[in-house]
Amino acid sequence: MSKSVLKAQAQVVRILVGAGKAAPTPPIGPALGARGVKSMDFCKEFNARTAHIEPGTPVPTLITIQPDRTFTFMTKTPPTAYFLKKAAGIEKGTGRPGHETVGTVSLKHVYEIAKIKATDEHLKHLRLEAIASTIIGTARTLGVQVVP
Repeated sequence: MSKSVLKAQAQVVRILVGAGKAAPTPPIGPALGARGVKSMDFCKEFNARTAHIEPGTPVPTLITIQPDRTFTFMTKTPPTAYFLKKAAGIEKGTGRPGHETVGTVSLKHVYEIAKIKATDEHLKHLRLEAIASTIIGTARTLGVQVVP
């Protein structure tokens, strides 16, 4: 019997960070520090890369950490719920989806959000209508009514 050699694999860390607001405090500091990455390096690079986005906008980020402690990261577009809440002018969704309506958005807003989300790598292969229908589903769970 031969022993199989274990190869060190890259680790992927997913975090939601406010644009331009990355700091080595939780959640970033502990998530990267535990894996031997200097969180300050990530924060500087992240803040520089998200400087064009409105500060504080939540940006989902995938950080790939190599075994030699180098890292690369990819930013995605903000969550659909963030866009819907902003378009409807509400702070938070309903506690009872399907029973209460807390705001309304037009179909035009839905397609504007779909155009932004279509730039994401994992949604590039979908038609705009398919992305829009998922956004309408998210709106329903937030208690936001979509009006024509």
